Amino acid sequence: MKLISTEFCIKMLNAKVFLLCLVASSSAQASVAHIEANPDAKRLYDDLLSNYNRLIRPVVNNTETLTVWLGLKLSQLIEVSLRNQVMTTNLWVKQKWFDYKLKWDPEEYGGVEMLYVPSEQIWLPDIVLYNNWDGNYEVTLMTKATLKYTGEVFWEPPAIYKSSCEMNVEYFPYDEQTCLMKFGSWTYNGAQVELRHLDQIGIDLSEFYLSVEWDILEVPASRNEEYYPCCPEPFSDITFKLTMRRKTLFYTVNLIIPCVGITFLTVLVFYLPSDSGEKVTLCISILVSLTVFFLLLAEIIPPTSLAVPLLGKYLLFTMILVSLSVWTTVCVLNVWYRPAR
Repeated sequence: MKLISTEFCIKMLNAKVFLLCLVASSSAQASVAHIEANPDAKRLYDDLLSNYNRLIRPVVNNTETLTVWLGLKLSQLIEVSLRNQVMTTNLWVKQKWFDYKLKWDPEEYGGVEMLYVPSEQIWLPDIVLYNNWDGNYEVTLMTKATLKYTGEVFWEPPAIYKSSCEMNVEYFPYDEQTCLMKFGSWTYNGAQVELRHLDQIGIDLSEFYLSVEWDILEVPASRNEEYYPCCPEPFSDITFKLTMRRKTLFYTVNLIIPCVGITFLTVLVFYLPSDSGEKVTLCISILVSLTVFFLLLAEIIPPTSLAVPLLGKYLLFTMILVSLSVWTTVCVLNVWYRPAR
């Protein structure tokens, strides 16, 4: 039995060694193949960027207009702050243009038709978010750009933007909000860089994670030209419009239903016997409860005088009625406990 066990162990050890050798051989072959294919890409990379100046706009003539296609892919709607009038989004900023200095013949470079290069080493259109809120105009991460042998450059960096958004709180929490995101070149005017919309569907929602607070209704985009005091030439921009509707279940359960329930308690004040001694106490308790809900609403909505929320009007009207009920109750108790003459 010991001999069989020893032979069995030797066979198992040989099998493991054979598998390790097979894996090592496969890895070595893959490495060799990679090394053999890599020189063409390296030579192409050196030839393209050896005399490349990333500061010069890639056009043959200085009067030529360079077209840049711009699109957005919405990944996540992080936050919509009513109080700060800010919308925070996680986006992929898709940009495409043609650079005549980055063309090559694939047959001269071993059939290489596509190349990935650091975006810091090529010319980039300085596309920024005009209506940003925190001063962060540019993208978050400088990812690599994709080059094609035709000279097409495709760059899709991720970015987290905080954009200013004018919000209407009149129908809160049953409200719809529309926020604009205005993108354009900060340096080049419309005669130098022309912006066009990459996707005709507006904002791409194929990778969008559903929001727990908002439903996206529509995401159109439009191209505009605008004149600024600095320059006589117009600047082109792509404006994306994001329209969303609030999901009301949370506010209905935690704010509206309790307010309505407390309001109906006011009627019970007039059913209490006058000699119970709790009529005024109940009225004041209801008034204090409504005041707490009113302060809670004031913490959510922005401190603006342009519009008063419909829920705020309801709470204010209810507080006035409860105050009148307190006054009425005091008068009733005064008559009840007044000594008979």
